[in-house]
Amino acid sequence: MTTPLDRTPAEAPLKHVRKGLPHDSAIKHVSGTATYIDDRVEPVGTLHVAPGWARQAVRGRIQSVDLADVRSAPGVVTVLTARDIPGINDCSSAFGGDPVLAEDEVLFYGQVIFAVVAETRDQARKATALAKIEVAPITPILTPDDAVDADTTVLPDYQFRRGSPETGMPASEEILSGTMFIGGQEHFYLEGQIAMAEPQEDGGMLVHTSTQHPTEVQHTVAKVLGVPDASITAEVRRMGGGFGGKESQANQWAALAALAAMKTGRTCKMRLDRDDDMIMTGKRHDFKVEWKVGHDGTGKIRAVDMAFLARCGYSADLSLGVNDRTLFHADSSYFYPDALIRSRRLRTDTCSNTAFRGFGGPQGMLAAERMIDAIAITLGKDPLDIRKLNFYDGERNMTPYGMPVEEFEVMHDLIDKLEESSDYRTRREDVAAFNASNAVLKKGLALTPVKFGISFTLKHLNQAGALVHLYTDGSVHLNHGGTEMGQGLYQKVAQVVAEELGVTMNKVVITATNTSKVPNTAPTAASSGTDLNAMAAKTAAQEIKSRLIAFICEQHQCKPDAIHFGDNKVLVGDQSFTLADIAKQAHMGRIQLSHAGFYSTPGITWDRESVTGRPFFYFAFGGACAEVTVDTMTGEMTVDRVDILHDVGHSLNPAIDIGQIEGAFVQGMGWLTTEELVWDESGRLRTHAPSTYKIPTASDVPEDFRVDLYEGSGNPQATVYRSKAVGEPPLMLANAVFCAINDAIASLNPGVVPNLNAPATPESIMRAVQAMRRRTPA
Repeated sequence: MTTPLDRTPAEAPLKHVRKGLPHDSAIKHVSGTATYIDDRVEPVGTLHVAPGWARQAVRGRIQSVDLADVRSAPGVVTVLTARDIPGINDCSSAFGGDPVLAEDEVLFYGQVIFAVVAETRDQARKATALAKIEVAPITPILTPDDAVDADTTVLPDYQFRRGSPETGMPASEEILSGTMFIGGQEHFYLEGQIAMAEPQEDGGMLVHTSTQHPTEVQHTVAKVLGVPDASITAEVRRMGGGFGGKESQANQWAALAALAAMKTGRTCKMRLDRDDDMIMTGKRHDFKVEWKVGHDGTGKIRAVDMAFLARCGYSADLSLGVNDRTLFHADSSYFYPDALIRSRRLRTDTCSNTAFRGFGGPQGMLAAERMIDAIAITLGKDPLDIRKLNFYDGERNMTPYGMPVEEFEVMHDLIDKLEESSDYRTRREDVAAFNASNAVLKKGLALTPVKFGISFTLKHLNQAGALVHLYTDGSVHLNHGGTEMGQGLYQKVAQVVAEELGVTMNKVVITATNTSKVPNTAPTAASSGTDLNAMAAKTAAQEIKSRLIAFICEQHQCKPDAIHFGDNKVLVGDQSFTLADIAKQAHMGRIQLSHAGFYSTPGITWDRESVTGRPFFYFAFGGACAEVTVDTMTGEMTVDRVDILHDVGHSLNPAIDIGQIEGAFVQGMGWLTTEELVWDESGRLRTHAPSTYKIPTASDVPEDFRVDLYEGSGNPQATVYRSKAVGEPPLMLANAVFCAINDAIASLNPGVVPNLNAPATPESIMRAVQAMRRRTPA
């Protein structure tokens, strides 16, 4: 007997799931009719909020704040300071230390000290510039080296240890070591940080917020206002991008909008200017990585010692989970017999870094690929051969944190298929021939793997709820705790509900995520949005369906196997009814046609303190082959061709999944090639606008870009319809581009490992090229 989770297309043909249906808002997106917070009709009397800060101050103690001119500026209704907060002046996600409004110190350049509430946004913004703020400067700690010297951290150090690296390293035939700098990344969501708060009866507040974590916004606003969580409703219909930047850092702006609304009794909206947004919000963590690897002389790794020095910023924010995931992915796809993998979460006087797609995993994986490339270059071997030599396999399948890699065969098969479909071996010969005959232009080629763990490593976050109503006309109301930021989550969950209830897609009405409908939600992050919310919605739909089946069996004196749902109809033996008819009859029979579904990921047992257990439900796999051309006279680089093969299990929606893979790859390519964050010696962010910060554009997408989904047996774990997560893993496919650039530079001086840091901007490439021309093989 099979369960719904065990169904395959052969056993039960599917109507909606595994079909490439369009995004639920696709037409609205391209026609400009999709409603975001700034598109909402503003209630009469809506006020606007703008952040105020010490524009000349970087780091120091606040001596005086004179806001007289601000208060008297045209259109200003009120000015908010920390003294106006009736509750707790904190908007942190967990550990505290994130004031909504600074009181005694400026902890980083751009920290908000006050907020102006005015009749128009322009009036509010202009008024902020009239503040007179005096700050006694303190020499800022800006870099990982500064923080190491000062011995200042936001969280305790953490590490994974496997075997005996102290004996494994000296016993190795060859030992290599190096230092690598990995830059951060601005989220650059198209819709900036924004919130609109509407006062309700009895001190309540409805907050329209652009956040990946509505429950956290609800909790933060309640904490700041000093009211119960139940008095606050947070609602999200859609975001114009999130990428992790709205997981915790939407809290402050929602709290300020709500604080203004409480004080004035009027609806208040806060939308950050792009420059302010980039200055005042955190980025992907940047790292200094110190690595050492020992191998047996053929390239098989014997021991590794990796130290990840993370620049976290002035507070913890989400640095615990981000840096833990860096350690979880410091193995990439490779078995380390003996390993010491360490992390320091360094405190610096800069805006606190936060979640970003991949959540620390990309940095760990890139460092692993650097070690593999170093082994291959010094041995004069093809890097792909060294990668395959060190892959997890049947006898070597235990990660440094003690979780087995159970699907290593998928990884092997996927990489073999990609090697063949990309014609890697022939192209490797072509690249060598090209480089031999060209003195200035050099080509590089790399094929790199992805193994990414799926689940929140904080166990309690692996849960979700969904609310499904079946109405008596046969239509379905769908609500769940996941948020839509363009990734297609709403569409996928709707497909699952339509499949379970046997209705057409137009019968399922998708509604905004709302904390009054589904409480205590986890963030839409860790690539788990569909895994969690679709399963919760599936459970709800199945429960409603089971009630209908029991009712029909009683009414028609039949057995359950005589009943079939599909195309908005219910077949009972040789009789046919519309689902609306059945729903009406069930309602008359006092059958509940609503259910709150719940799902919690099984088998997650990770205990952080003892460093034991199973942190991930499963792994997603992928591979990318990238070919680049580097101009060694200018440092300019072009990506000539990219071949991708990615594992999403049995895809719920291939069209959406391919779109996610393409977008994630390009975003990862931007992180590793063009998106450079620059702070000056005082701690001011200098790359705070599109004029100084370069995200990839359409012209940066490889002209020859081939993306395919891996055809396998589906997810062996009991996920929704045997699918796998797709949000974050494809970003790390872009490691192939960075490794290909490294490969091109390495051709200048065979046997020498390039000192290439990320992002590989033209300047970074030129520094590596010039260093290669000065160095000799070790």
